[in-house]
Amino acid sequence: MTAGSAAPTRPPGDLMMWVLIASELAVFGAGMTAFMAVRIADPEAFAAARGQLHPIWAGINTMALVTSGWLAALAVRHCERGDLRPMRRCLAAAALLGVLFLAIKVHEYAGLAAAGASMEGSAFFTFYYLLTGFHAAHVAAGIVVLALIARWPGLRNAETGVAFWHMVDLVWVLLFPVLYLLP
Repeated sequence: MTAGSAAPTRPPGDLMMWVLIASELAVFGAGMTAFMAVRIADPEAFAAARGQLHPIWAGINTMALVTSGWLAALAVRHCERGDLRPMRRCLAAAALLGVLFLAIKVHEYAGLAAAGASMEGSAFFTFYYLLTGFHAAHVAAGIVVLALIARWPGLRNAETGVAFWHMVDLVWVLLFPVLYLLP
């Protein structure tokens, strides 16, 4: 906000998207809280299981989603100015980074499956697959949302869809340290 500009009178986008975002954050928060509670009961088993993960791949995924969030925000800026071509380019780049995220996640799942890490094998992997799988479903949905914004570009559409995409980013930024970095 620049000096002398008025404060926004409404949240960006559609109010129902904010209701959805709040409910999704509550679901992910409950899942992470349950993960942490079970982790406290058996920290050694969780640390051993976490050792099978690849935090470098997860770090690359983090950079991909954060960068895609920045590109999506740029798309909204372009939409505000009526610059549809650069808006669509930013949305396409953001969506491609979402596809990269999913490709890395599939590669990670395949490696874990080959190593015998399954949902039934440990509490850690039960939570890991539930949380990351649910998040991956949101990434896939977000890619569709970004494509819809590119097809029907309006400021309200852009703000609404990009708010969802930012929620997807935020959830990953919270999941990444909890799943990959905590000892």
